Amino acid sequence: MAGMTINRRELADFLRQSRGRLGPQEVGLPAGARRRTPGLRREEVAQLAGMSVDYYVRLEQARGPHPSPQLLGALARALRLTADELDHLHLLAGQRPPEGRPSPDHVAPALLHLLDQLTTTPAQILNHLGDVLVQNALAQALLGDVCTVSEHGRNVAWRWFTDADARSAYPPEEHARLSRLHVADLRAAMARRPGDAAAARLLRRLLDASEEFTRLWAEHEVAVRRHSRMRVLHPAIGPIDLDCQVLLAPEGDQRIVLLTPPPGTDTADRLALLRVVGVQDFAASPGPGTPPGASAGSPGPRTAPSG
Repeated sequence: MAGMTINRRELADFLRQSRGRLGPQEVGLPAGARRRTPGLRREEVAQLAGMSVDYYVRLEQARGPHPSPQLLGALARALRLTADELDHLHLLAGQRPPEGRPSPDHVAPALLHLLDQLTTTPAQILNHLGDVLVQNALAQALLGDVCTVSEHGRNVAWRWFTDADARSAYPPEEHARLSRLHVADLRAAMARRPGDAAAARLLRRLLDASEEFTRLWAEHEVAVRRHSRMRVLHPAIGPIDLDCQVLLAPEGDQRIVLLTPPPGTDTADRLALLRVVGVQDFAASPGPGTPPGASAGSPGPRTAPSG
């Protein structure tokens, strides 16, 4: 659309990464002779999308023309892109309206009132970059109070990739999956706001601070987090399973994260216990899953998955 600028370098990288993740058998093409690199060939993508090979090659070389919405749709079908990836493709190609107002840290009174009513459900509100803006009492007891931390200290991705204590609250076998989810969600958020100074500053710091983040960022995965199942290793009540549901507040580009008991589990009883114990100190030694340096009854600040 008029007024938007195509991001040719990012578009080229996204196309290359998407092509590399897709095998010929997944799109109905024969595997053929042994391939030097994984994924589809450029010629195969062009064939599937119904465009000339030269046109597609120029897109991957960051020197192609401004692609039309119809062409982007054909590419998305050829590369088997998800709905989130399709949105990302259009944004990189300059096919979405200009970015909206910067996401404010101010939370609307109606949302604050909603959180006050959720006395039996951990809930918190995050902005588009994953900064924790406000938590209700049960979320603080479950995840630690991070809202008082300034700038990137309250950001879920920053804490995840730079603070070992944040990860200790989640099972080790889940760390790799959560890392990829954090990066893919941040990639989607930054594409929606390409001129956001706070986003650029956060990205620079993450790239400087974490080799793992840098490696995952280079893979150009994109996915908006909306719901998931998570397990928290709480120092007072032990492991607790939760369903994580994300509700969007589009006018402020904020998200409400609700942590609810999965059916058939004892999570509701554990949350009821947590309401009683809160964040009080315990005389006993740290319980299972306590982050290093945290007492059993006062968990250190943790990173709640953003969706």
